[in-house]
Amino acid sequence: MTRTAGQDDEEKSARQRLRERRTAARRQAGRVLSRDGALGTLRDRLTLLHEAAPQVYDLDEQADLYGDGVVAALEERVAALLGTEAAAFFPTGTMAQQVALRCWAGRTGNPTVALHAMSHPEVWERGAFTAVSGLRPVRVTREPRLPTAEEVRGFEEPFGALMLELPLRDAGHVLPTWEELTEVVEAARERDAVVHFDGARLWETTHHFGRSLSEIAELADSVYVSFYKSLAGFGGAALAGPKSLVDEARTWRHRYGGAVFQQFPTALSALIGLERELPRLPDYVAHAHVVAAALREGFAAAGPAWARVHPEVPHTHEFQVWLPYDADVLAEAATRQAERTGAMLFVGAWAQAGPGLSRTEVTVGAAGLEWTADDVRRATADFVDLVREVVSG
Repeated sequence: MTRTAGQDDEEKSARQRLRERRTAARRQAGRVLSRDGALGTLRDRLTLLHEAAPQVYDLDEQADLYGDGVVAALEERVAALLGTEAAAFFPTGTMAQQVALRCWAGRTGNPTVALHAMSHPEVWERGAFTAVSGLRPVRVTREPRLPTAEEVRGFEEPFGALMLELPLRDAGHVLPTWEELTEVVEAARERDAVVHFDGARLWETTHHFGRSLSEIAELADSVYVSFYKSLAGFGGAALAGPKSLVDEARTWRHRYGGAVFQQFPTALSALIGLERELPRLPDYVAHAHVVAAALREGFAAAGPAWARVHPEVPHTHEFQVWLPYDADVLAEAATRQAERTGAMLFVGAWAQAGPGLSRTEVTVGAAGLEWTADDVRRATADFVDLVREVVSG
């Protein structure tokens, strides 16, 4: 049956109303598995700076101008954490990675970048590598895991750089083992390619790898890290690596429009994240194992036709949940749960992944540490009941 424009408009309006209810329910919920600071009010964000900034930086110093002062201090902190010669602050990770790989292309003489088909530049950046920087991305694999050493060695054409996203977010925040990672890096080196880590969430990988940040970063020729992913900063990113590369990257940063006049709010929030959130990430990852196991048990007991927690044992403090219902049904059930009980089990949006199949991302943060396995199992049973209620109308 042909849909009318009026039906489409009504459906859009209904989804907008649901998003508004969901946002209000999330803010008012007394219990959630994570509270994304970016979704807070302006007052919340300003309060963070007011209360925490004096603990991480001398506020009597002059404000930054074009990357000095607090921005330079942040760069030094990142370089020390990652064990690199230098680091440069960027307003966005998209810019940082394009600049890094453009610099490497000039040095290797090859603009081809080997990456995963599900990597962030391929899925979320509208072909920016090619359109803006003249780079040529090629896909090593489409499998929902990191590329293997065999795939890198056997790839059919030359490439100047191999980009590895750690963790691979769209595949479920998955990571290889430490041995697999080192083998992949060695395979790229055998092909005279440089290795760049898309480490937007690199901060949360130390628990899985059992290695320090510097040991992980040491494998790569350059590393990008984000300050709002994992660390709850206002935004921003850093590119870390050899001093000669970082110096060249600063020049390209200016050319790309990234030499921002003042960036102290973002830089201060990043320093706060490094001070407050970074030390707690291993605890979040460990508790994500508890939450994921309880979700599996809760779904098994509540009896939906099928449910999947992926990975079964999370590699970071973030993972996916898949359920055999439309996204609008699950979003409505999550919203009703928060409205009626004051507890929101699924804070993230539900994405339609196929006919009658949807997925969401679960993040376990500081608020989630308060949830016991029994809490999660009970909330899961309640959520499944609400899904059935929504389906039955």
